[in-house]
Amino acid sequence: MSEHLLFLTGKLAENNLRSVLGKMQGSDFTYQIRQLGVSVAALMTTDMIARRIGEVTAFDGIVIPGRCRGDIDTLSSKLGVPVRRGPDELKDIPVFFGHERIQPDLSRHDTTIFAEIVDAPYMSIDEIVAQAERYGAAGADVIDIGCLPDTPFPHLEQSVIALREQGYRVSVDSMNSDELLRGGHVGADYLLSLTTKTLWIAHEVPSIPVIIPAVSGDLDSLTEAMNALDQHQLRYIVDPILDPIQHGFTESLVRYRNLRRKHPDVEILMGIGNVTELTDADTAGINAVLFGIASELGIRHILTTQVSPHARCAVAEADVARRMMYAARANSALPRDFHSGLLALHERSPFPYEEHEINELARQIRDPSYRIQISTRGVHIFNRDGMHTSTNIFQLLPHLDVQTDGPHAFYLGAELARAEIAWQLGKRYSQDSRLQWGCVSDDMAAPNEEPSRKT
Repeated sequence: MSEHLLFLTGKLAENNLRSVLGKMQGSDFTYQIRQLGVSVAALMTTDMIARRIGEVTAFDGIVIPGRCRGDIDTLSSKLGVPVRRGPDELKDIPVFFGHERIQPDLSRHDTTIFAEIVDAPYMSIDEIVAQAERYGAAGADVIDIGCLPDTPFPHLEQSVIALREQGYRVSVDSMNSDELLRGGHVGADYLLSLTTKTLWIAHEVPSIPVIIPAVSGDLDSLTEAMNALDQHQLRYIVDPILDPIQHGFTESLVRYRNLRRKHPDVEILMGIGNVTELTDADTAGINAVLFGIASELGIRHILTTQVSPHARCAVAEADVARRMMYAARANSALPRDFHSGLLALHERSPFPYEEHEINELARQIRDPSYRIQISTRGVHIFNRDGMHTSTNIFQLLPHLDVQTDGPHAFYLGAELARAEIAWQLGKRYSQDSRLQWGCVSDDMAAPNEEPSRKT
């Protein structure tokens, strides 16, 4: 049985609200709109609503404007009807009710993230475990211990054992046969970078080998290694190697495509650090594209790194990307409207209101409190004394009556700075709220984060 809801609004927003609700086809509720005699809906308070709302016993629920101030639990108790605070922006009501998109299940994915601890020989065991904890919290499934050429690693065994005791799956990545054997003998789950010349190691230890071409770009050597392991019914993963941009990147993508076409069922790993680390571009977008390619090609293992400062969130971005791409594939949809974790710098709908709508709102203000909003035209600040607009907040400051109120001046300065940054980048700005930076900020939790990354 559908709900019968009462939507409260002000004079200015009434027609817009009616239009938005009228376009929500297939809604599981019926509704009425009640305008409470206030010009601007955002100026409502719960006390005002209690005084003006009138009879509400016919309704199953009441939806009030998102910016309405006051205690909605107390209001619900007074009215005897559940009260919900809607979204801050009227235009977001369809999303609020789930009619613009179905909320996706981002708890699912089918990609294993290998997170490499680079320079592990130079780190203590405690440092290696601490790094593994950070990677695991960000979404890593396997902790990859990266060895270095001609660099002693006397505590390799102890490192593998310590990580496994903490519940992590572990891989060892080395071109040195002795280091691979040492890691395999103490329980490493995977051994990376075996070739036809070192394939014998796969018969000595139970670790799953990840094989690479004996010569860069040589798929024939990969096929030879695969055939040899197939004869002994050993599990393996294949890595054709993703090359850096301007050093064979496109051709290496073609190798992955050709490998998948020739071997539809083989497990494939793609190491993406050659692109994320070696490209001066924000890694969130790079990860989105690479995980999209991996999803289309059925690549279920990704090796990533966090070495360069600009790649410091690569593991968290990989976690968001794998879940987004899985959801998009499962829903036969474009990878849009699933999660905003990879929209760090820009947003799809940064300016919910146009300048004329903000001007109309400003004309209704009758108190001295400043409101700040942004549109394509710039930053707008207004109160009962008028509206001021600029793309440079320093041009706004002389118009503000805060010379004798230090705390208020500090507050407005901070809010105007946020607003200007949001306008410059094309981000959503809401007064008194921090800007959102996707998964590159600790403010955003991982999507549907699982209780533990350990196995």
